[in-house]
Amino acid sequence: MSTTNREHDVDNQPPPGPDDEAPEITAGQPRWLTRGVGGIGAASLLSDLGHEVPTSLLPSLLTSTLHAPASALGVIEGIADGLAGAARLGGGALADDPARRRAVAVGGYTTTAVLSGLIGIATSVWQVGVLRGGAWASRGLRVPARNALLADVVPPEVYGRAYGFERAMDNLGAIGGPLLALALVALISIRGAILLSIIPGLLSAVAIIYAIRRTPSPTVREHRPIRLTVRPLMHGRLGRLLVAAFAFELGNLAATLLILRATELLEPGRSHSSAAQLALVLYTLYNVAATLVSVPAGLRGDRRGMLHVLGAGAVCFLASYIGLALTGESFSLLALWFVLAGVGIGCAETAETAAVARLAPERVRGSAFGLLATFQAVGNLAASVIAGILWTAISPEAAFIYVAAWMAIAIIGLLLVAASPKPLT
Repeated sequence: MSTTNREHDVDNQPPPGPDDEAPEITAGQPRWLTRGVGGIGAASLLSDLGHEVPTSLLPSLLTSTLHAPASALGVIEGIADGLAGAARLGGGALADDPARRRAVAVGGYTTTAVLSGLIGIATSVWQVGVLRGGAWASRGLRVPARNALLADVVPPEVYGRAYGFERAMDNLGAIGGPLLALALVALISIRGAILLSIIPGLLSAVAIIYAIRRTPSPTVREHRPIRLTVRPLMHGRLGRLLVAAFAFELGNLAATLLILRATELLEPGRSHSSAAQLALVLYTLYNVAATLVSVPAGLRGDRRGMLHVLGAGAVCFLASYIGLALTGESFSLLALWFVLAGVGIGCAETAETAAVARLAPERVRGSAFGLLATFQAVGNLAASVIAGILWTAISPEAAFIYVAAWMAIAIIGLLLVAASPKPLT
């Protein structure tokens, strides 16, 4: 179930840590925005545009068209998220092999597009559940492969900018997807809009094929057995980083709970629909902030170290959560807290993947990304479930103080990682 320590080593040379000295940015360094990076970024943008359409319209399809209870949405989304989390760990094992990771990436993007689009012709709740679960499992399976491919197309000293660009494109798709859904529904219907979402989804598969064709082929071709690698990854600085990242994810609350908090705070003196619309404006600010900060955060991480960037993201979330716990109905203050949370997620997503790419040996890089993605999925689920329970049983303030405490723990963990000895070279 795990690789040997020998397999964990690559030519007996440890990879640079996230806080190791990075070279100065000079004209002689390779460009980071290569065609391969551009192709992977385009795949993330197009894929998000595609699957955000059915995501946005799924509540209406289930409740208005199929006349299902609201609980059906919760069951379907819970199962889909669980399958996606499990698939990420398995996808990591598949992505350890350079040839296999290419096939998994193409298959994952294609299957996600097809299954998501077919929701538009589903005639029963169980069909929606099967298609949604399959689409999300395929999406989870491809994540480690995509991240490993990105590490193949750029040198380590520019990982931050490359992963920041991919995250920016993904967040841009998250902004454009719901807008595309609104436009399509106005022109055709809910079912038609979901069915047409297959087009950007399939274009994302074309984009990942374009990127793969610009990825250097492996110099040594060898068969790598599919092996779930966990224990070797939890040693040294990489292991300490993953533990700190898991603590961060245990405080990484679902954005829907931020929207709910804003809606409740804005509702006094307004209609519910007006408060909900203003909360969606705040959520747009959150996504815009995440999009704009991703590449600069990557650049900062390339120059100063990814731990600085991840720590800054945790500090932003800590401030945002405390603000959302203590603030009133001021729209300006709520906008500040949402922007801080957007900056936090833009920094964190970029820094986590770039740091793992630097620290994980190439032979088990896919497994490292799979383990990180699993920690993210499990941590996000635990954060939202426990915060939701505290919200209902005690108060919203208690929920935000709880996740703020995890962010404080993550900051302490990152400080310990920064103080730990760097590997000998």
